[in-house]
Amino acid sequence: MKNLRLKRVLEKMESCDIPQMVISSPAAIFYLTGKWIEAGERMVALYINTKGDKKLVINELFPVNEDLGVDLVWYKDVNDPVEILATFTDKTQVLGIDKNWAAHFLIRLMDRKGASGYVNGSSIIDEIRSIKDEEEKELMRDASKVNDKVMAEIIKHVSLEKTEKQMCTILGDLYEKEGTQGFSFSPIIAYGANGADPHHDTDNSRLKKGEGVIIDIGCRKNDYCSDMTRTVFFGEPSEKAKEVYNAVLEANLKAISVVKPGVRFCDIDKAARDVIEGYGYGKYFTHRTGHSIGIEVHDFGDVSAANTDTVKPGMIFSIEPGIYLQGEVGVRIEDLVMVTEDGCEILNSYPKELIIL
Repeated sequence: MKNLRLKRVLEKMESCDIPQMVISSPAAIFYLTGKWIEAGERMVALYINTKGDKKLVINELFPVNEDLGVDLVWYKDVNDPVEILATFTDKTQVLGIDKNWAAHFLIRLMDRKGASGYVNGSSIIDEIRSIKDEEEKELMRDASKVNDKVMAEIIKHVSLEKTEKQMCTILGDLYEKEGTQGFSFSPIIAYGANGADPHHDTDNSRLKKGEGVIIDIGCRKNDYCSDMTRTVFFGEPSEKAKEVYNAVLEANLKAISVVKPGVRFCDIDKAARDVIEGYGYGKYFTHRTGHSIGIEVHDFGDVSAANTDTVKPGMIFSIEPGIYLQGEVGVRIEDLVMVTEDGCEILNSYPKELIIL
């Protein structure tokens, strides 16, 4: 499978007239080699070219005992890894660079005349990673199944006694029991008016009767991410809160219903936005409708008004409309969808109808 992925990357490099690339993203290196390396401030770089060279420049601090299908080029902390990299880049050719490669590495490579020119090469791997292969689809299904199970459990713990932070601690224990690698992102547990902040920092707030609870959670399972949001109410919510909930649910369902190959991402976003605007809450839907997901919880690509790209089979992204009334209530409902040949498969099965605890 890894050889097929690299083959696709090399073919794309040729079509884009990029004969060589430096790949430094841990997620991209994992995608091509099966090895996840978090190097911190140290340089780890995979160099590939269309002639067939594949070299991973890596510090001796990070042991590799398996065959990654590439040549390993080791260096010590006292060595200059950029100097080593510059010994095998082609100085007469353009070099594709990872969009997130630290500037101090790139500048040093440029000072050493490592290539004739430099371009952002990340779009090549980003586009290929956006279409999940069969192995990835199964891994994403598995991660979402775990998330469904944990969502069902964490909701049972909602009470007047537990703070948002205490809920997150319980959440971590639940993921641990399921054998995950932990959170795929910092979870959001938001009580009441805290839910009106889409990226609320979980704190020591306690719940009150009639308030909503936003639960935005995800785990890493076998190096792939899940992500789902549900909003529940502890005690009878106000009529306004119910209306907000129904608007968000209708928007979520409407957007999912239009997902199929050939549809533009901006049209999916519009489908959700039109519903919420119809309820009169348009200005309170303050973010894009979704984001791509896979090895990273936010893979390249999104479901937004600015994205005119078309949907293709194998893509996986979130549908997560929300309404946020400052000082009152917030509601968000999020599912992951995987594009099929004629529509989409919803990866989350936990119920979305209004739940009053």
